Amino acid sequence: MKRRRALRTSEVATAVGVHPNTVRLYEAWGLLPPIPRSPSGYRQFTEAHIDQLRLARKAFVGAWPGRPIRRAAVAAVKRAASGDLGGALEQAYELLAVVQAERALAESAVRLLQRWAQGVASDATPVQLRIGEAAELLGVSRDRLRSWERNGLVHVPRDPANGYRRYGAAEIGRLRVIRMLRRAGYSPMAILRMLLQLDRGEAEDLRELLDTPRSDEDVYSAADRWLSTLTMWEERACEMITLLEMMLERERWP
Repeated sequence: MKRRRALRTSEVATAVGVHPNTVRLYEAWGLLPPIPRSPSGYRQFTEAHIDQLRLARKAFVGAWPGRPIRRAAVAAVKRAASGDLGGALEQAYELLAVVQAERALAESAVRLLQRWAQGVASDATPVQLRIGEAAELLGVSRDRLRSWERNGLVHVPRDPANGYRRYGAAEIGRLRVIRMLRRAGYSPMAILRMLLQLDRGEAEDLRELLDTPRSDEDVYSAADRWLSTLTMWEERACEMITLLEMMLERERWP
């Protein structure tokens, strides 16, 4: 059998569509299998390194998806780089499960939002609460409640006698929706853009609003388009699984 020619760094970079420095960086991060050197010190890559680089790119390209997703994706890449392709495939399926769980939570938060926007009560607190009582009821800090108010997510009436905030059923219900949206991964900016429209009496397309930054939002994160981000990562996890299966087949039948 004819021995395959070793590939240079520039050839590997061209095959994957990255800069040669990216290849060297991924090597330094431990995301590529060991790379043999020629007697003169040049790196000698193989097709397996190209496959691994493609796998690594799927874990690192794009907006930051949050620690659980990124952690699972990087674990799959590093397992493959170590030579444990079977373990990497298992980890890729775990990544898919993490993404799908995040997406289920995000969709559940939207359903709660939509019901609340239609007038379905989300709280029935019988008395007005002070900020400490509201924080304890919701399981968040006082600073978090102040931050949400400061950022325009909620407006809390004050007691005219002493100026203390008074949280009634309406405020607590709104805060429950905000809290679930935040815990589901939506950014404060995404929630604010949706609430501003809702406060204007426009209750249509709230799901789309959560996922669509306005034109004046010059800088936005993955959490500003959380549903789209999760959809993309579900596709990416499936692509990683397919690639790892192909890599395993090549190992079986070189």
